[in-house]
Amino acid sequence: MMRLRRYDGGMTGTIPTLEQIDALHRKVAPSQAAYDLIHTHCVIVADITRRLAHRQNALFMRRCTLPDAHAEQVDVPPTDGVAGGLVPPRYIDVDTAVRGAMVHDIGTYLVLREDGADGGPLKFGDDYIEHGLLGYRLLLDEGVDESIAQFARNHTGVGLTREAVERQHLPLPPDDYVPVNLEQEIVMVADKYNSKSVPPRFLTAATYARKAARFGEANRDEWLGLVRKYGEPPVAELADHYHQKLT
Repeated sequence: MMRLRRYDGGMTGTIPTLEQIDALHRKVAPSQAAYDLIHTHCVIVADITRRLAHRQNALFMRRCTLPDAHAEQVDVPPTDGVAGGLVPPRYIDVDTAVRGAMVHDIGTYLVLREDGADGGPLKFGDDYIEHGLLGYRLLLDEGVDESIAQFARNHTGVGLTREAVERQHLPLPPDDYVPVNLEQEIVMVADKYNSKSVPPRFLTAATYARKAARFGEANRDEWLGLVRKYGEPPVAELADHYHQKLT
């Protein structure tokens, strides 16, 4: 579903630092509770993204030392707790992927129905499906480069196609909202292992597969293919580290 190409449209804005991204979260968040939930989710997704990217790069570097340069699978010990995965076609830009992970859900602040400012629980509105596009537009308005803003636009589910938008009558302009490079795809995958439910929780690959199956067997199979491609992060270890439940 991913279009394997790098964004090559040239610089259209700035590449924010992690400090600038944090400042943007604080600027957009309507409450401390909203910041705590959404920013923490982005931190977790960035952590998983970094691990998956490091795993991909370890596999790529190992392939470069093998006689058969076309081997798809190589025997490499776990990297940052991630085992499995297939050799990528190129080296992953870890810094860009991590920046993308930190902004990918910036639009969810804009679809909160209850922001928790009064001490009540956070609740997202029925327009949640729009958060990716809203986040993308927000980032562009803030002067963030297109190459980073696209992480917000292209991370929903396992890739939201024009066909799915039209078939499901989603409140989005008909278009493909799918990763256009490996870095975006890694963030999309990492995002599936952590939920912003209240309270937030980690999901195993099997748990998300069941969730994906609600949208059809093809959707589930797409997810399982991504798990095979990138390996599985150590979600039990991460759940303990971030003091969240694992389901």
